[in-house]
Amino acid sequence: MKQLTKAEEQIMFVLWALEKGFVKDIIDQLPKPKPAYNTVSTIVRILEKKGFVDHNSYGNSYEYFPVVQKKDYTKAFLKNFVRDYFSDSFTEMVSFFAKDKDMSLDELEEIKNRIIEEINKQKKDEHE
Repeated sequence: MKQLTKAEEQIMFVLWALEKGFVKDIIDQLPKPKPAYNTVSTIVRILEKKGFVDHNSYGNSYEYFPVVQKKDYTKAFLKNFVRDYFSDSFTEMVSFFAKDKDMSLDELEEIKNRIIEEINKQKKDEHE
């Protein structure tokens, strides 16, 4: 899956939230200062060429919708992030954040609990 620029990601986040919309609808959801209509239209067409977006035609108007789900993009993005910054090791990534003094004990406990839940789920699935 291709990586998106920051501008493309911003548009995708809006489309994921809207589920579908015209360029005007996308612009309405963007923070100020609002980009020009032509700028957003160009980015949406680039996203379409990259296979992230498709459209329905209504005369001269196009209603765009995402064809790549946010969950799928997030998974691919995180895999690339872990590969590029943590030597392709999720263990290294978790260790990095666990050592970060900005994380509270409650956050560390929540991470630990979620990991334990996932371990138990996978063990149960193995035995079925």
